[in-house]
Amino acid sequence: MHRPSRFKDRSEAGRLLAESLALYRDKKPVVLALPRGGVPVALEVAKVLNAPLDLVLVRKIGVPFQPELAMGAVVDGADPIVVRNAEVISATGVAAAEFDKICEREKAEIERRHRLYLGDRSSVDLRGATAIVVDDGIATGATMTAALRAIRRRQPAKLVLAVPTAAADSLASLRKEADATVCLIVPDYFGAVGQFYEDFRQTSDDEVIATMAQFTGSGPSRDTAPHAS
Repeated sequence: MHRPSRFKDRSEAGRLLAESLALYRDKKPVVLALPRGGVPVALEVAKVLNAPLDLVLVRKIGVPFQPELAMGAVVDGADPIVVRNAEVISATGVAAAEFDKICEREKAEIERRHRLYLGDRSSVDLRGATAIVVDDGIATGATMTAALRAIRRRQPAKLVLAVPTAAADSLASLRKEADATVCLIVPDYFGAVGQFYEDFRQTSDDEVIATMAQFTGSGPSRDTAPHAS
């Protein structure tokens, strides 16, 4: 398989990622995307594997004065999982009350997105399935850690992490959270996910809604599924 150094866009990344996931096609795969950027990648994987597509709604908890720096993450659910990055919290001196305040704000945003993207749609049952968790890339790994722990609770037979690119240290720490990992580009130097895409424009809410509307509970609709050759 061709290993790229950069992707044209998220769709191309998804098609290439799907090639490395073909062995799971007959293993009851369910593809779970981290919105918004992970959705176009996961769409291509779900089409190739003829698998259901669902979402993992997870939000980064950013440092108040540096929101892009993750001091933790929170993931959707009746009992939301919160992951704390103790090293970042200690280094930035963020108080517990401030962390909790931002965490509650992100929980509210998760609830808003759940209603917007999924409405009253039920989550796909993962018991006995191969759960393949997809994003467009991993920098610190805080949000993905929370996502994998939440999916593990849903008792899949196997939990697979699949991303086009990731920072080497983050990927190494995430290997203990998943049963298998697939990553196409693990560079010596990782600045940001966007550096590995020619087109890294933001995925919109409307794109996520339209993508999810193409899927039934059992897999892609006929308009979405790949044609047999």
